[in-house]
This record gives sequence, structure tokens and C-alpha cells, in this order.
Amino acid sequence: MGARGLADSYGGYRTQLVNELQAKGIRDLAVLKAVAHVPRHLFVPESVRHRAYQDAALPIGAGQTISQPWVQARSLELARLTGRERVLEVGTGSGYQTALLAECADQVFSVERIPALSQAARNVLQQLGYRNLSLMTGDGTLGWRPYAPYDAIIVAAASPEIPKPLVEQLSPGGRLILPLGTRDSQTMVLVTRDPNGDGTRVEPVSDVRFVPLIGQFGFAGGASS
Repeated sequence: MGARGLADSYGGYRTQLVNELQAKGIRDLAVLKAVAHVPRHLFVPESVRHRAYQDAALPIGAGQTISQPWVQARSLELARLTGRERVLEVGTGSGYQTALLAECADQVFSVERIPALSQAARNVLQQLGYRNLSLMTGDGTLGWRPYAPYDAIIVAAASPEIPKPLVEQLSPGGRLILPLGTRDSQTMVLVTRDPNGDGTRVEPVSDVRFVPLIGQFGFAGGASS
């Protein structure tokens, strides 16, 4: 059940955020319902909690950010989740998008390279009662092969190229959403694996700005997720 049973005083702010996302073009009702349910304020430091329901990226420590809600909602919308999928998230970060995915998919597997962030996310997600997700600390550019294939993969950091292991771990017809480009200029793309599994189709979606994806198939050194 997760955050669905949570009672708090931020419901009105979540409603306002949902209305703002709708005004900006988000149409997927499951995604909007997840945003209405998940308490984003629990995933940000207390120092910025008063800004938790602004449509803005916020710092979460370790040189990382929680992404802008519109960007996360758009990523989930592109994944076209129906509640039956197995999803891989690369870059757990604060765990907020992980919670959104847990509301929209059947099983969620999330990889984070920074141990302190992974543990903090785990604490909040357990507090909220999610049971359909698994977290791992490691190199997200390698994916999480034992649980592949995935119907959808969402990458929460920018890569200079599409990581080959992630494409290999997509189901035929599966969808990979990631920011692609340099450290300073990126485009969110939708990568769809052909139904026969032999190739992919890459479609640009929108200009975005993410921290770099660090790993064997990403950038070397610096910050990630």
C-alpha cells in the first residue's frame, strides 16, 4: 500500500503540484495519482522542506539533487506503466522517483552508487511501507542483470551515450528513458527496443539538465544520480 495510507498536512500542496503538472501537459492519470499520494517533503532535507512541492529540483546532499517533478512525471509518462511492469531505476537519489514508480509498476529495482543516499532512501521507503521494490548500491550503468529483463528503465542522470548493458536488459518492446548528452547540455530521449529484440529506436523528447551518470558506461569521476 505504501504512501497511500499516509495522513499528513501536505495534501493540499500535492494537489497544487498535480494541477501544475497537468497545466504543463502531464496527462497520465496513474502518474498524477502517484504524485498526489507520495509525500515528496519526506525525501528532501528539512532545510528545503518548505519548497518540497515546488516544481523545481532541490539539493539532497552529496552534491546531488532531487529532480524537478515535471521531469520525473514526464519520464514515468513515457514509460507507459500499467501496473504490471518490472522496472529498473538507475540513480535512486532521494528515493522519491522510486516511490512514484512503486505506485505505478508491479516491481521496482533501483541502483544508487552513493551508499549514504541509498540508505537514506531505503529508510524513507521502508517508513512509507513499500514492499514491491528492491534497492542496491553499485554502478547503475551496468544495470541489475539478475532481475532482467525489464519492461522499462528510467535513468536519473545524464550519460554521454546509451549504456549498452541497459539496452541488453530491456524486454523486447521495452522502453528506456534517459538524459543523453554532455555534462552541460542534454536531451531526454526515449529508447524503444524492437519487439524482435534486434535493434532500438531513439526519439528525442525535451531539453533537460541532470547531474552526470558516473560508471563504466557513463562519465568518469564526479557526481551522479
